[in-house]
Amino acid sequence: MTPTLPLFLLLLSLIGAQATLDVRTAAAMAAGLCKTRPTDIVFIVDSSRSVRPSEFEQVKVFLAKVIEGLDVGPNATRVGVVNYASRVKNEVSLKTYRTKAGLIKAVTKIEPLSTGTMTGLAIQFALNVAFSEGEGARVKSPDISKVAIIVTDGRPQDNVKDVAQRARDAGIEIFAIGVGRVDMSTLKQMASDSLDDHVDYVESYSVIEKLTKKFKEAFCACSNSATDVVFLIDGSKSVRPENFELVKKWINQIVDKLDVSESKAHVGLVQYSSSVRQEFPLGRFNNKKDLKDAVKKMAYMERGTMTGQALHYLTDNSFSAGQGARPGVAKVGIVFTDGRSQDYIGEAAKKAKDHGFKMYAVGVGNAVEDELKEIASEPTGEHYFYTADFKAMTQIAKKLQINICQDEDPCECDSLVKFQKKVEEALQALTKKLDSMSKRIALLENKIV
Repeated sequence: MTPTLPLFLLLLSLIGAQATLDVRTAAAMAAGLCKTRPTDIVFIVDSSRSVRPSEFEQVKVFLAKVIEGLDVGPNATRVGVVNYASRVKNEVSLKTYRTKAGLIKAVTKIEPLSTGTMTGLAIQFALNVAFSEGEGARVKSPDISKVAIIVTDGRPQDNVKDVAQRARDAGIEIFAIGVGRVDMSTLKQMASDSLDDHVDYVESYSVIEKLTKKFKEAFCACSNSATDVVFLIDGSKSVRPENFELVKKWINQIVDKLDVSESKAHVGLVQYSSSVRQEFPLGRFNNKKDLKDAVKKMAYMERGTMTGQALHYLTDNSFSAGQGARPGVAKVGIVFTDGRSQDYIGEAAKKAKDHGFKMYAVGVGNAVEDELKEIASEPTGEHYFYTADFKAMTQIAKKLQINICQDEDPCECDSLVKFQKKVEEALQALTKKLDSMSKRIALLENKIV
């Protein structure tokens, strides 16, 4: 019986190697479908004396949560951290940590410098040092994004305008986050265009974590994210022509956030008042330029506000195969209104959600919040928005992040489900092989005896 043991171990190792290959193949498939786009990210964090130690801890939690949503690795996302006050300290280089766990651990150990606020000096340091190849930044390429995220709560003691311009000219995309009594004009001088997308403000460090989702979605790209999106726009007379132009700009702000192409996001547009008019169906335009041009050409209908009728149209027509909707693709409806509906919306709103459509409701002016909540998908707080002023709609466009992956986490796409199934299949195959080998070994042992 002794000779059978090495034979068994050899067979087991061969089977294990095959299973490992199957799992690696599955992992490669998943990686090809869902990943964070390659980016060099440097956080530039204000730790001046106005930032209390407890507040600085909250900043570190925010950094850790953003990092947690990234695909950290040498060929994916590299992260650096610059800490500044009156002086600048390079806490983490882009080349230092190649794993998420090591990077987060390093972030938790950063201590505040607690002196002045030399934000311009910090940006200059990032430009000259943090984003240098010597510190791990990759060679400038259209395939690699360079991003600086500045977090500050005060007014800089030096000039930021010129140095920020030099950084942007060098291809660095700058996000500016202001906290508390921050000088907003300074944030705008630092940030990249458009300012609506690159400037954020929070009232205190205690709520800075609410920006986590924005940055996770900004850096996470799911390559299998096919989505059908239909805008349902109120063109009633209460909107007024000048505001209708703002609505069209708002639509295009959201379009800018979508990956519009033949295989990914398709967009349709419907306008309603007393009647419903399809401006263009899903799939007619497969690039952003043509799509945005078509939005700009939309003529204002005026008349009444039949939101219920419009919702029925959305469900029965806009998301039908005959109007370009694709089978098996996520469906998103974005409803805009500025007033109370003149017909009943309850049945139509329920029908849309029962069909599995993800519904966003956006209201301005005299819109009724109870109606918006009735239209919106669950959780309601993430799917309905209201502002009293049309000019503030840009803030809604900023907050309305269409999650084009199926899961809550924008990087948890269905490719992970496919990956898990592939692993399960590999393990089942391994079990069958082991059973078969066990039987063969038993037969060999009987012959030897």
